[in-house]
Amino acid sequence: MKENTLTTSKSAAAPTSGAARFTSFDPRDGSAIAHYPIATEETVGQVVADARGAAQWWAGLGHAGRRSRLRGWGRVIASRIDDLATVISNETGKTPSDAKAEVVVALDHLHWSSKHAARTLRRRRRAPGMLMANHSAAVDYEPLGVVGVIGPWNFPLFTPMGSIAYALAAGNAVVFKPSEYSPGVGKWLVEAFGEVVPEQPVFALLTGDGSTGAALCGADIDKIAFTGSTATGRRVMAQCADRLTPVLMECGGKDAFIVDDDADVQAAAEAAVFGAMNNAGQACTAVERAYVVADVVEEFLDNVRKQCAVLVPGPGDGSSFGPITMPAQLATIDRHVKAAVADGGRVVVGGPESVRPPYVHPIVLADVPEHCVAMTEETFGPVLVVNAVTSIDDAVRLTNASSMRLGATVFGRRNVAHIASRLQVGMVGVNSMIPYVAMPSLPFGGVADSGFGRIHGEEGLKEFARTKVVVRQLAPPAVKVLSFQKPRWATDVLVRLAKVLYGR
Repeated sequence: MKENTLTTSKSAAAPTSGAARFTSFDPRDGSAIAHYPIATEETVGQVVADARGAAQWWAGLGHAGRRSRLRGWGRVIASRIDDLATVISNETGKTPSDAKAEVVVALDHLHWSSKHAARTLRRRRRAPGMLMANHSAAVDYEPLGVVGVIGPWNFPLFTPMGSIAYALAAGNAVVFKPSEYSPGVGKWLVEAFGEVVPEQPVFALLTGDGSTGAALCGADIDKIAFTGSTATGRRVMAQCADRLTPVLMECGGKDAFIVDDDADVQAAAEAAVFGAMNNAGQACTAVERAYVVADVVEEFLDNVRKQCAVLVPGPGDGSSFGPITMPAQLATIDRHVKAAVADGGRVVVGGPESVRPPYVHPIVLADVPEHCVAMTEETFGPVLVVNAVTSIDDAVRLTNASSMRLGATVFGRRNVAHIASRLQVGMVGVNSMIPYVAMPSLPFGGVADSGFGRIHGEEGLKEFARTKVVVRQLAPPAVKVLSFQKPRWATDVLVRLAKVLYGR
């Protein structure tokens, strides 16, 4: 889930009438779709201020009131799946069927978050402990207030919905800044919400380029949920640091795919190719590097070749996947592939000539040195590197050596559970490709340069809630301990009691 630059991108934000507007384009043919305003710092401040008042009203509806509204929003989206999918397809270039699938998965997350928010965020009783036995103790989860969401272009609905739906369900107002490559999706989503919640600007839109995102980070916001590259994520964090604004970071990935010698090799190859090529490889959870035990690597590569042979990028549903959405990414893909070949990598499928703007045909490389940029940087294209390993220990070590550890996949039989337990990543799919993405109950997020914090699941709801402790005295204490009036012998009694209880 890729780049939301904090610097203006000329290809995506070409001025139309001065510097106050930008144009969105169809990446399939470069045609202009629509023009949008670039929200200024002043505009951002006003939108956030309006959302502040709306947040109080929205929180006041309670869980039942919010759930009813959110379910209504879901019904509006479900009734217009084709319409929304067309907007997604036009702005990202992905096939209509892929765009519809994105809407369906996003709806599932919206439904789950609204259904489970009340249970997840209810007051929790806690044991007061020996010293405070005359008290009751509880933990409350309260709305933060206003949450800013900075979304990506590769999954312009599903990915930000993982923050938007959960933040709204938790009782917050949301200000959404979509990518400058997919502003129409954000506009559609906010307008659909407004049909169900017309009273207050609970869910507001800010269109613009990197300057707008930077202004949102510096605004009077209670939390920023960011999805984009690791480099941009660092800049977002730096800007939020001035106000000590907490951040949720979902950054880049260099996900590994491990194949043991007892795996179903054909099934593994099918999963790896889908994981690498789906959405033209433009996913943070895309398979970018596969580590296959040497005994089965050639069988694996043979099956990968067969899988790739039928893949054809193009604009329609008859195509396997669409174009590269962000033109600048084509240069990165080309650089990585050429570097891999120059460093001794073996071309298995395609090669440098497969980069044919705006499309990139499937590319599979083998035996690429681990120091090569194709192994260390996020490629974000339909490129799969397959390296043989002498043992699973090597596969685990190489997987954990990457600074970007979002997810991973393991195929095998005997030892898959043990292998999965050793991987230092946020999520692992075992004999299945990214199953956790479509499971709303599971938290989603990575470690190290892939970010921190979690969207989805109970953890995702709690990301957008403030934890507050409430302790109440039920009866006067037998002995005043927390008082300057406590008797001198009280501490001695406590010490003796502690030795009896904890010193054995």
